[in-house]
Amino acid sequence: MIELDLAGRLSSQADTTVVGLRPGGDAPTLSGWPKDQDKSFAKRHGQSLLQAARLIGASADQGVVRVIPDGDRRRVVVGLGQSQPDPESLRQAVASAVRGVTGGGDRPLRHIALSLGLDDPASIRAAGEGALLAAYRFTPVSAAAQPAGLERVTVVAAPNASARRAVELARATATAVNRARDLVNRPPNLLAPADLAERATALARPAKVKVEVLDQPALVRGGYGGLLAVGGGSDRPPRLVKLSWAPRGAQAHVALVGKGITFDSGGLDLKPPAAMATMASDMAGAAVCLAAIVAAAELDLKVTVTAWLALAENLPSGTAYRPSDVITIHDGTTVENYNTDAEGRLVLADALSRAGQDKPDLLVDIATLTGAKMIALGNSTNAVFASDDATADQLLAAARDAGEAFWRLPITAEARQALKSQVADIKSGGRREGGALVAAAFLQRFTAGLPWAHLDIAGAAFNTGEAHDLLPAGGTGTGVRTLIALLTALAA
Repeated sequence: MIELDLAGRLSSQADTTVVGLRPGGDAPTLSGWPKDQDKSFAKRHGQSLLQAARLIGASADQGVVRVIPDGDRRRVVVGLGQSQPDPESLRQAVASAVRGVTGGGDRPLRHIALSLGLDDPASIRAAGEGALLAAYRFTPVSAAAQPAGLERVTVVAAPNASARRAVELARATATAVNRARDLVNRPPNLLAPADLAERATALARPAKVKVEVLDQPALVRGGYGGLLAVGGGSDRPPRLVKLSWAPRGAQAHVALVGKGITFDSGGLDLKPPAAMATMASDMAGAAVCLAAIVAAAELDLKVTVTAWLALAENLPSGTAYRPSDVITIHDGTTVENYNTDAEGRLVLADALSRAGQDKPDLLVDIATLTGAKMIALGNSTNAVFASDDATADQLLAAARDAGEAFWRLPITAEARQALKSQVADIKSGGRREGGALVAAAFLQRFTAGLPWAHLDIAGAAFNTGEAHDLLPAGGTGTGVRTLIALLTALAA
């Protein structure tokens, strides 16, 4: 784990220093580069750091990075784009700078100092998050020894109470995102539902988060027909994990529900091979909920949080469920199954039904749920569906604060109409048009009329391309920052 700390002045121990280049009236200006350091630099190199940087194309434009060797150290100049960059712009700029020096080179990189002239808590937090998120590397499953990486990031700012809290928030948030990334990147043969339940327990207990794991016999006794149906084709049975954080003084209770399909073959409605390649990531919603509740406990947020991880492996076999099967969900609702590759809504229905029994003030589910969401909004923007305008606004505000892209989509009468069944209480789907809306309409049936939001993070949860800015290749941890921002706001 990379350490994140705060220092009142630039440390000589850092092997890499990142400073900002802001647009100015006549010329751009360096931000965060001390005059005494510049005098020493000029004595060694015959020119100021700004002059050296501009000779090799430094620009105040957002994210333009130039690296200047300085003996056994590196000085990194990054364009901030604005004279007063907003937190997300700052987060992205720092990420570009860190990615620019951690991607290779013949000199080890151990300690980065971020000296950007920061003085407000939001900017300090954004810079810390940007560095830690960009520096993430998944440790591969390998017999070979892995090279040591970045060990420490220092944010240079006046070390007052608000700055220290900002660093604490950045550390906890980035750690949570990177935990979710690690889980999503774990190969599916090494992360069956029982394995993910064990990892949830191992993460939760040191943070004083209570854990209860319902195994297959408990799921049978509880009538969790969605989980049992979806997991019925695998010899690695499903689990439902309940995580509870209930601090003294909490004024609100939020229930988080995460889809945790540890591998999705599509079941009997088998996916094409190319579409199956990334389906180890279909448990990203559960990973996000787990990471968020542990972060809430580590930050001692005064909000009660209950997280439900609905875990199953969706495989074809002689015991797999079928299209047209009728399944009884935990609350007694019977569901006509229309497609075994629409499994996520079935496991979420069980978990939403159970979560609603505790009458939380807010119910939020998050899932890599539909390809239709990707058609509607692409891979970078996530969908929000909500029971009402106030709940939607609450989630969208949290996403804006976190710097994550979400857009509200409606639940229409046409979508609800698509759920009518002739053989059961409800059908699990049936229309290609507006498929993400139909899925949301199905889920709302199991929310007991509570304030509720559904976050569809399909596409954004797993980056199949090259790493860039804040995003690594593979698991992205999308949604963690939004949930932590939501919980932080409710705790306040």
